[in-house]
Amino acid sequence: MSEQILMPYINSENIDNRQKAQESLDKAKIAHEKYLMGQKKTDLHTAIEYYVDAVKYDPTIPESYYRLATLMWEEGQISINSAIEQCKTAISLSPQNFNAHIYTGYFMQLAQDFKSAEKEFKSAIKLKGINSGRPRMILSQSILQKINSEKGSFKDYAAFLYYFLTGSVMLSWDKAFLKMFYKTLSNDFSIFSYNTAGQFFENFKMYQSAQTVYEKAAKNTHNDELFYTKLGDLALKVKDFDKTADCYRRVLDANPLNREILVRLATILQTYYPENTQEAIDCYERLLEFDIDTAQIYYELGHLYMSKDDKINSISAFKLAVERDEENPFYNNSLGYAYARAELYDDAIEHYQKAISINPDPEWTSIVCQALGSIYASNKGNIEAAVSTYQAGIILDPNNYDLHIALGDVYMADYDLDSAIRSYCDAVTLCPEDPKAYSKVGIALWEKDYLEEALVAYHKAVELEPDNAFSQNNLGILYLDGLSDAMEALEYFETAIDLNPNYTLAYFNAGRASQQMGFTNDAAHYYQMAIDLNKVTDELDEFDIQSRLHSLFEIEE
Repeated sequence: MSEQILMPYINSENIDNRQKAQESLDKAKIAHEKYLMGQKKTDLHTAIEYYVDAVKYDPTIPESYYRLATLMWEEGQISINSAIEQCKTAISLSPQNFNAHIYTGYFMQLAQDFKSAEKEFKSAIKLKGINSGRPRMILSQSILQKINSEKGSFKDYAAFLYYFLTGSVMLSWDKAFLKMFYKTLSNDFSIFSYNTAGQFFENFKMYQSAQTVYEKAAKNTHNDELFYTKLGDLALKVKDFDKTADCYRRVLDANPLNREILVRLATILQTYYPENTQEAIDCYERLLEFDIDTAQIYYELGHLYMSKDDKINSISAFKLAVERDEENPFYNNSLGYAYARAELYDDAIEHYQKAISINPDPEWTSIVCQALGSIYASNKGNIEAAVSTYQAGIILDPNNYDLHIALGDVYMADYDLDSAIRSYCDAVTLCPEDPKAYSKVGIALWEKDYLEEALVAYHKAVELEPDNAFSQNNLGILYLDGLSDAMEALEYFETAIDLNPNYTLAYFNAGRASQQMGFTNDAAHYYQMAIDLNKVTDELDEFDIQSRLHSLFEIEE
């Protein structure tokens, strides 16, 4: 609602409108009281809406103006001067309204117009007489503020003592004050009791009992924000993540500006509900309104957008994070990755290099080197740069197994077999129980015509990972093409087919082995399967398979 002065306007004395205005005013006062007790923003907004409705239905009710002015000013929707004008409107409608003078004086005091404020408070005191405890106390505080901000006279000090002492005495029979004081005290005692009981049960790990206490507290007190927070924290402790998220959502319903809960909910959603990306994004976008840790928030948003495969927004978020913290290696690395995902490789290289130059940790930086080397090798075709980058990563972390493998792959792509074998062997030395390096060195050794060494490497790969169809097939190739042992080779091809029934190359190789052993029907079956699968996979030259299949029938004739 824009800043404005809610002035009364002429309306027909319609009984229905008066009833609606009174109903809205009653609802506003209930929400207003709940807000004062629990400080929930939702109650504040509800109260403002009902006060506005009351003014619309009947603009002659003074109470609506000064109460609305208080809440609108607290919410930052109007200035102090506008609040004063609204309170003056209430006085013009009802000059004998005790509260209208108090509220007007209060805002004048905030504006440091102490003389005018004192006049309004004294008007309220005159109207209430012996029941003027509240305006006397407020007036004493206004005089004290005046003394602190200006040079107070002896008369000012005397006036402060007079109004403070007389107000303190008169408050003892102020029914409105006592009623609110009793409600506040009762609510505070309830909160204390529930909180103490729940904490007791938590300390003794009686989590179900603690949950029951907190649920009752959320229902029976005006501080459900506090107790839903406790319920969410308790559910997180027992790993009930659904309940945790639900309770944190209830806290945010009560107070959408609870920054701590927004952070917790976003973290829970990111960690345990990766499919619920949009809600986590909404949490972080609301956190941006606080203008705190914005770089970190943009960083988290970038990862969330990336998980949605939203390349443009992920780049934008990471860029905003880097703009706010240019020397953060993790932000630069993530921006580099986002650019790589979007195939903007030059930009990716720039930010990967920036992250590497900062080098916060050798182990982490070696992984960035691997990502950068991959771009040089696969996307830029710069083998020399790829090798240099991988080697730099290995210097940073000599135990990075994947870097040794990646360096071997680059050498293989460049057909530098000796270097490739050395890199794969280094990887084997680092992780002798990982089959990947044995498979790769097996291929390099086979290309180098080191058949026996290649057989040893592939047997080890199969031994470590017997369910790997590719290793089974490649070991079969060594027996078939290297040792001309079709029978032994066929066993490995058939095992590969059992592991992967859609493995086109394994069917083709099984056909070759069967053909070599003279098993014509079996060979025809395998070749036909290879032809059928190749229509989908397009792995092989179909003409070659067809030729081999036809040659079977020519031999047979």
